[in-house]
Amino acid sequence: MQNGFNAYAAAAKTAQAVVSPRELEASLLIKAATKLQSVADDWSQREPELDEALTYNRRLWTLLVKAVIAEDNPLPVGIKTNILGLANFIFNHTFKVVADPQPQALTVLIGINRDIAAGLRGR
Repeated sequence: MQNGFNAYAAAAKTAQAVVSPRELEASLLIKAATKLQSVADDWSQREPELDEALTYNRRLWTLLVKAVIAEDNPLPVGIKTNILGLANFIFNHTFKVVADPQPQALTVLIGINRDIAAGLRGR
């Protein structure tokens, strides 16, 4: 997983020259949501992929948090606070899913990622 994530991060960095940062973030959130949705939709076959999907999502949100708290981030404090609160919820919910894996528990993570991606894309 680490090598796959690093390879994707390198490709994402290259893509920044072509794609706006907002579009890149939206695409990564959709990718994370898709991984989680795949596990939820075929739980009996894909439950072993749960840890990988949750780890990808957690790492993505960790990167988003790092970007938000960066000193040069121009976002207003209120938006930063909201994103950090949402990230905190996601991290806590992820721990709950790990402790008690259920496919329906992924719905909230999937929904948040899709909603934030839609917002980033202006929808």
